[in-house]
Amino acid sequence: MAPAPDKGLVQRHDDGVERILKQQIVDPAHAGCGGYADEYGIFHPGTAAGILETLMTAHACTQSRFHGSALLVERMKLAAAYLRKRQHSDGTIDLLTTNFHSTPDLGFVVHGVAAAAWLARETRLAAVSAELDPFLKKAGDALSRGGVHTPNHRWVVSEALAQLNELYPDARYVRRINQWLAEGIDIDEDGQYNERSTTVYNPVTDRALLVMALKLKRPELLEPVRRNLESMLSLLHPGGEVVTEISTRQDQYDRAGMDRYWFPLRYMALLDGNGQFAELTRQVEERGASLSAHLRYPELNRALPAPQPLPENFAKLMPALQIARVRRGVVSASILLNGNSRFFAMRNGACVVEAVRFATAFFGKGQFHASKWESVSGGYKMTQSLEGPYYQPLDPPRRVAASEYGAVRALRKQSEVQRMEYAVTVREKGNGFTIEIDAQGTDGVPVAVEVALRENAVLEGVTPAPKVDKAYVLRQGYATLRVGGEAIRVGPGFGEHAWTQLRGAEPKANGNSVYFCGFTPLKRVIEFEAISSSA
Repeated sequence: MAPAPDKGLVQRHDDGVERILKQQIVDPAHAGCGGYADEYGIFHPGTAAGILETLMTAHACTQSRFHGSALLVERMKLAAAYLRKRQHSDGTIDLLTTNFHSTPDLGFVVHGVAAAAWLARETRLAAVSAELDPFLKKAGDALSRGGVHTPNHRWVVSEALAQLNELYPDARYVRRINQWLAEGIDIDEDGQYNERSTTVYNPVTDRALLVMALKLKRPELLEPVRRNLESMLSLLHPGGEVVTEISTRQDQYDRAGMDRYWFPLRYMALLDGNGQFAELTRQVEERGASLSAHLRYPELNRALPAPQPLPENFAKLMPALQIARVRRGVVSASILLNGNSRFFAMRNGACVVEAVRFATAFFGKGQFHASKWESVSGGYKMTQSLEGPYYQPLDPPRRVAASEYGAVRALRKQSEVQRMEYAVTVREKGNGFTIEIDAQGTDGVPVAVEVALRENAVLEGVTPAPKVDKAYVLRQGYATLRVGGEAIRVGPGFGEHAWTQLRGAEPKANGNSVYFCGFTPLKRVIEFEAISSSA
């Protein structure tokens, strides 16, 4: 086997082995024998798969203090037996949080188990191979015929089949992969996959396509991986945090870096001699590197190319994503043009405005969600139109049962129709941005603009809003948001009222929020300026 690339990586892996040995249930009378429970006391097949890959990697690695350990062999046998017990007669497994008799979740599990099986073969550890083969062959039957839920599941299943085909060549596996690939890779012109999941399913898909490219000898599958990694260069904040507002999955608004991209980043950096990928790899190596991957793909052990600086001075429209990104050194901003209520986010280093939103009390449906957008001089303009009608008696009259009152609304004539026109214009200005909020139509409607902050920001120049925790009103002048040596100045304020939680508005964000409150007709410009904390 190829030597481990870094002693620190081996040490961290061995520490993980120690934790597993303490957690794994070894009592044969226990229903969870071979695995261990999560914090809720639930045992998952995926945990056993992780045990197998982790222990087998240590057993195979000549630099590990567990190399050749008989104890690990016995523990792997327990984990394999647990997996076989949890495998249904149709070959699938359950993801107890949501999916049952699940082919895609079987695919995720097979990734780790097949990796362990490959290492067992390479090291001629027949005792472990014999324990894993029945589970994997039965899994192959299920993966060759089973369905999926989400776009990335196609590639998760195909990756697993590619791994199985390497272990147990079978035309059914390749045929099923080809069926999924015939649908085309779901990547858009901005280099993002269908789910736009920048911290979870992007790296899942990148890894799947990379593995298929290598094991099936299909280098064309590397192109979407390359494009996605290039796209991510425009979706990084200072410090390496990733833009997640565009995600359509569970990682939307999460805070995470590029750690999960380590495998495709390192591989493509080496393959292409890409210095920017190499720089990102170095940034995530300690948290994201996989000793298992280094053993299974020894080409990863080569020295990375010389690093190249990551882009940090640009203004870029990504039209497929409907997002505009701006980086000016430590200043980073996102303008969401796709109807997201959080239409603007900005940071100056560690000082973060998580979101800007606004709403009116217009008939309980006044939260702003842009329905159209356009480029304007220096920025972008988003608009939305709303109506609030009243309804006349049915003509001709007829009796309306209580259960059908809502259903007959479309049959009624509308009257006294109230209208509201929203426009939000975001422009870059100096060392920051301006946001013009325009709400016109029915007069006298309360308006509240929310500037939601990350919880560590220290606020100056605001007054507490009534009856709401962590809510403040900026009645006039400027507020300063400070974190360490970085700050953002926001204003000028307007506080014609102090009602912040308007009916029909989305719930307040979790951290501190600064509100600008007025009435329609309203046309105001709010400035966001990045400054040093001493300013």
